[in-house]
Amino acid sequence: MTHERGSVTAETAVALPALVVVLAASLWVVAVVGAHLECVDAARAGARAAARGEAPEAVRSAVVRAAPGGARVVVSPGAELTRVDVSVAVQPRWGLMLPAVEVRASAVSATEPGVFR
Repeated sequence: MTHERGSVTAETAVALPALVVVLAASLWVVAVVGAHLECVDAARAGARAAARGEAPEAVRSAVVRAAPGGARVVVSPGAELTRVDVSVAVQPRWGLMLPAVEVRASAVSATEPGVFR
């Protein structure tokens, strides 16, 4: 009976670090997916605003507000299409030595007639 207790302790000692690694990886994936969704939402909102003819400064500030912190925003207005690109490097808070993951999203919207300046 004491032999079985020792094996359970050893199995737990081996399994616990693996469970911590799986949990950390899962949290990292959730953070990356969340950042991607924020980039998609920000790009879509910016493309709609730019297509309506809002001032470029207003479009950019709206996208920056909706995007994750530190995001890079590029607004490309055109006569027919307006494109907004949002990208951000997502780094795990617990693993500063790990490389950052680049998350990107783009949105294109038809520019309303008479809007392009």
